Amino acid sequence: MLFQIIALIIAIVLVAFCLVSAGLAFYITGIKRQSLREAKAWQDDHYDTSFWDELEKTEYEVRGFRNYLLHAMFVVNPKDPDSKKYVILSHGHTDNRIGDLKYIPVYLSLGFHCIIYDLRGHGINAPSRCSYSIREREDLLALIRDSKKRYGDDIILGLHGESLGGATTIASLYAGPEVAFAVADCAFADIENVLRKAMSAARIPGFVLDSAMAMGRLLFGFDLKKARPIDSLKKNEIPILFIHGKEDGFIPPENSQRMAEATGGLCEVHLFEGAGHAESVLKDPERYRRYVGAFLGQVIGEDMRPHRK
Repeated sequence: MLFQIIALIIAIVLVAFCLVSAGLAFYITGIKRQSLREAKAWQDDHYDTSFWDELEKTEYEVRGFRNYLLHAMFVVNPKDPDSKKYVILSHGHTDNRIGDLKYIPVYLSLGFHCIIYDLRGHGINAPSRCSYSIREREDLLALIRDSKKRYGDDIILGLHGESLGGATTIASLYAGPEVAFAVADCAFADIENVLRKAMSAARIPGFVLDSAMAMGRLLFGFDLKKARPIDSLKKNEIPILFIHGKEDGFIPPENSQRMAEATGGLCEVHLFEGAGHAESVLKDPERYRRYVGAFLGQVIGEDMRPHRK
């Protein structure tokens, strides 16, 4: 009888632990999405977005990983509509394509057209779990191929990403895509170090995260332990500009520094004093433009000083 009671208690504990692990897996991979209108309202409250309504924009769709439908938008450079320079911008977790508005003036001033899109599970895309770059990078590679086909093989195409979008940008480099450069703003080197930091702050034992990640692999078909953009840099030769807020408490700047040490190509790292997570361009937009312009000048071999009104 005692043995049966002990066995029952153990079974209950195991079931409870599995349920907790599954719940944490759902939480980690869940996406609290914003509508495009909500994202625009946030942007309006934090900087001048009056330029946005004046720009020529075209919406279109691209098929990503496993035929997943991605909603994208092409933003024409008003000062140089015939420009051959294009950049694909990838937004952060829970945001959507409108979150990239703050970077668009930087690239327009440098003569680029901008391609923005909703990452899987975000914006107006169909619901999807967040794989923290594993599937997102395949979507981005599909966008790169589409951009070359849509706008021409002779275009100069670059990548820019913020947070999850930055990690996705770096992760996509494993395939050696036909891009001239990548700019990664506050990207993580691997999602596990970010999650463990969050678990530690919440005083949750590390083995609970291990169990949740294993459960996620069973439930969703991807292993978050493999969400390691840094591993895509082993043979990389594509130039990368890393930007990070020095006061980023969510994804510490050490992530950018680790990736800079791992890449084999040209790279620079710039830390912004007083900037938290994804705040660098808002903290000092002119400095941000200078860094991006100077780096792209090295890569493209053009005078990339920002064009003034």
